[in-house]
Amino acid sequence: MSNFNPSRRRFITGAVVAGVSVYLAPLYSRAYAALFEEKILLAPNWDAEKKRIRFRIDGRSKVMGHKVFARDIRAVDMPHWPQKQAHAFIIRTTKADRLFTGIDLSLLGDDLQPDRLVTAEDLARDGLAFPAFYGDDMLLPSGKTPAYLGQAVAILIYHDFARFRFAKDKIKFKEGVVKYGAETGVLERDPWGTFRFVRVGGATSQDDDQFSSLKDMPIFPVAMKKHLPVWPEGREGGKLDEEGMHYAATIADELKSPPDDWLVLSRRYTTQSIDTAALEPDNANGWFDEATQTLHLVVPTQSPQEVADELPRMLAKRTQPVKQLILHPCYTVGYGSKDHYNFPYYGAVAAMYGDGHPVRLANDRYEQFQTSIKRHAFDMDYTIGVNKSTGMMQSFYGAMIANGGGRSNFTPSVAMVGATAAQSIYYFPKSDLSAVGIASRAIDAGSARGYGTLQSMAATEMMVDEIAAELKLDPIEFRMRNALKSGMKNTQGAIPAGAIRVDEVLAKAAKHEIWTERAKRKAEFESKNPGKLYGVGFGCVQKDFGTGAETSFARVEFSEDGQITLHHSGAEMGTGMSTSQSVLCAQWLGKPADQSHFSVTDWSTLPIVTSGDPYIMSQEEQDKLAANPAWSPSYCSPSSASNSAFYFSHSTREAARLVFEHGLWPAATAIWSTGIGGGQAAPLVVRIEDARWVEGGLTCAGMEILSVERLAKKAYELGLLTGAVVHVFNRWQWAEADFTIANQSRRLPVDGLSVRTGKGEFATVNREHVYYPPTQRNNASVTYYSAVGTLVEVAVGRADGKVEVLNHHSIMECGNLIVPELVSGQLQGGLAMGIGHALHEYLPLYEDGPGDGTWNFNRYHLPRAGDVAVWQQTGDIMPALSETDPPKGMAEVVMIPVVAALVNAIADATGHRFRDLPVRAENIREVLP
Repeated sequence: MSNFNPSRRRFITGAVVAGVSVYLAPLYSRAYAALFEEKILLAPNWDAEKKRIRFRIDGRSKVMGHKVFARDIRAVDMPHWPQKQAHAFIIRTTKADRLFTGIDLSLLGDDLQPDRLVTAEDLARDGLAFPAFYGDDMLLPSGKTPAYLGQAVAILIYHDFARFRFAKDKIKFKEGVVKYGAETGVLERDPWGTFRFVRVGGATSQDDDQFSSLKDMPIFPVAMKKHLPVWPEGREGGKLDEEGMHYAATIADELKSPPDDWLVLSRRYTTQSIDTAALEPDNANGWFDEATQTLHLVVPTQSPQEVADELPRMLAKRTQPVKQLILHPCYTVGYGSKDHYNFPYYGAVAAMYGDGHPVRLANDRYEQFQTSIKRHAFDMDYTIGVNKSTGMMQSFYGAMIANGGGRSNFTPSVAMVGATAAQSIYYFPKSDLSAVGIASRAIDAGSARGYGTLQSMAATEMMVDEIAAELKLDPIEFRMRNALKSGMKNTQGAIPAGAIRVDEVLAKAAKHEIWTERAKRKAEFESKNPGKLYGVGFGCVQKDFGTGAETSFARVEFSEDGQITLHHSGAEMGTGMSTSQSVLCAQWLGKPADQSHFSVTDWSTLPIVTSGDPYIMSQEEQDKLAANPAWSPSYCSPSSASNSAFYFSHSTREAARLVFEHGLWPAATAIWSTGIGGGQAAPLVVRIEDARWVEGGLTCAGMEILSVERLAKKAYELGLLTGAVVHVFNRWQWAEADFTIANQSRRLPVDGLSVRTGKGEFATVNREHVYYPPTQRNNASVTYYSAVGTLVEVAVGRADGKVEVLNHHSIMECGNLIVPELVSGQLQGGLAMGIGHALHEYLPLYEDGPGDGTWNFNRYHLPRAGDVAVWQQTGDIMPALSETDPPKGMAEVVMIPVVAALVNAIADATGHRFRDLPVRAENIREVLP
């Protein structure tokens, strides 16, 4: 490996996976300097007095345009690669109802033919195929019907840019390049996933459930018939799933023949497919070194651990197996679109056929619309029964169809999360909620912001507003009557963790002037603007955060001169987690991390192994596997919009806590105990719980303020703990384990630990016993929530139907804020995304949609500043209950309530309730008199 730049951070061995040595390497030379932390992540500008960071550690590079993404990297930036860059593009189908019979490149003439053409036959011959998660046919073989619009059929590789550019332009949008045969009709396949959650509570919300998913089980189909689920036969006293279907039947019967004092409302709602619109299109740049059988790959991803695990397994099956994979994970912006997405594998394949040249495969905007992961389109049938005299909701039936498109991706979990979230902020004594994630010819749908909850909860909020109108109740008052409160159970029968504060959010919203003065404002506005209708709407939701198998690594250490360094497995994808995780170190170490490294995939300092599926394993299997002190139910989570504040912070905080408690704190007591005359120790009463970081350093009980530098020097001198690596696991509660540290046994909320003392090396501390959450908690599906309520003022044009967002105000509850400015930024950005989803972003699913390769932002309306009331918007962040409240995940929930609030505001303005999204001007014109 002598051709590698001998940087102080040499490339590092991550693992051997399926016989392939996997290396995780920083980028070198100009790419390294621009992309990695020495330049892009500045030292934190920390206000010690106010305990706040003054700006993002990547803020300067962002605003000055210096932040470099994987898309910016070329072969010339990689000094150990051949310097001539090759380029590739993919040909894709635009029809999915007939046989694919080949490609015709005659338009290219003789001069523009590719230097290498890769087809399915090449992949089959060479033993290359997708990892199982992504399904079959990485390239579609001739003679098969495409599974979906935009399916890849060939990769064209050019050794020079000019011919590549001319060739791509020559055949772009051209009919006849892809050849088709007989019409077969579209493929019909079974759903990607199907779930049903039935709950019948006891006499009160505190009593035991008669049946629930947590207490008993979720219900799954026993078979598929015509690609639709066949549910178990309902039978009282039968097997658990049969008993669940018996209770489902009783709910259905009661809603069909309700008591006289019930109002029963049934409605259908639909939401559209949208493009995730990450402004860095998918890309990869790779070089296959034939001499050493080594694949080098630069790739943006929210889930570098997944690529590092799956790609070598894929390469190991090649007829001539690859010996080494050197992966360069990079910063990216994804909004979910780069989480478990298939583009890195196409990039790897392109590199394998580069004839020794580095090959860059990068979507342009048209290709990105044609191929990038989409948000699921939902079709929902809801029925809610309400007691008319009390205004209390009694029963909720919901049946949802999520369109997963041509490949499964995360459709099963999106469908499940959509169903479990549908109750939103309300308590229902009875519920029957099912979701089917169907396969279709649409483009793949996967992890997109909202993750199914945007679709299901926005519909619930629209329906709740309509029910309130039927009952002639104030919409917020109606919500307050039915709000889920602490200790009540969700529709899976689980009691949410921590305090539920939606009632406080509702109370604040009810007192806001937008709400209290809405009648007066309507009269004044419409008097002054006779061509416009005024309306106010409200929406309030609480969103779960987490998956039920959240894991991460963190490593915190300090140098002898007091420099703090953080390594974390989480990937920065635009949320600001690089800043927030750095800041978290200040709670225990007095200042943010001086150096921070993210997307770290090498955790050889704490070897952890995993096996089995954390979501479906039995308790017996978990107990057996947990006997191995290096085992965990899951290895490492990808970054998502809502997991850094709570889940990633836990590992950072626990590592920093250990470094303080076993390193800096004993160093402090040693210094404070230095003799005062005669060399005898001074009498001290200092307790660790009284320790405080103040400007200048650490103090306690009136003792001398000690700087971090002085404490670090003492810790090294005494051979105390100077670094800690932790692995954590959460299944709706944190795993814990017993460890012996400094001859003391401690139970810690981590399941893996490695420590360093003095100048030594990191050494694993084997756990003595581990306490994993029981597997039964998987049935809870969700328990952690954060809440947001949003008020919106709109004006609707009487003639053109155009909706103008005049103002909006949001109220959010999300625990203690790590960096308030980042929370504000997420709130504003999420609101813009929600406004786009509600009013603007329209994307046909099938033949008229982006699968034909002709869509771009000229046809797709993303909201601009003028669409989102950027200068009028306001927001309140509710104070935490105490300084010990954890920060909550909130980057997804902020976009959801505004969707329903806008539709409810349009109803207030026009008198018409829309149930299909987006609500565009042409839809409104159709209903205006």
